[in-house]
Amino acid sequence: MAWKKTRWILYGPGVLVALAALIQLVPVARTNPPVTHDLDAPPQVKAILKASCYDCHSNETLWPWYSHVAPVSWLVASDVARGRHHFNFSTWDRYDTSRRHAIVTRGLKEIHRGDMPPWYYTIKHPDGKMTDQKRAALESWAATF
Repeated sequence: MAWKKTRWILYGPGVLVALAALIQLVPVARTNPPVTHDLDAPPQVKAILKASCYDCHSNETLWPWYSHVAPVSWLVASDVARGRHHFNFSTWDRYDTSRRHAIVTRGLKEIHRGDMPPWYYTIKHPDGKMTDQKRAALESWAATF
């Protein structure tokens, strides 16, 4: 039993370093396709959305350094892909009026529940946190749909 413990102490860190190096070889797509039509919104609303939503819901994602380090890179890329799948501000022109209304309505519900932006996003992006003032600005804008 003592030999197994000693062996882990001797070789364990090397194995962990080798695994950490190997997982860096797993490819991750970090793309920003062209913006075909950006959202037309008042400057205040646009600033709120850019700070809180655009990294996952647009083709203007800012890929931070940690999005290049596995396994965090896998999570970031997955969140962006999932966000763009739900809706994408960079292709806003592809949605008809009813779809846009549904996107904005659902988004406001998620913001009110505290689900958006996700808590782990706001750790590294504190300006992305929703405040009462930001929510009110988004609600005023949403009323125009």
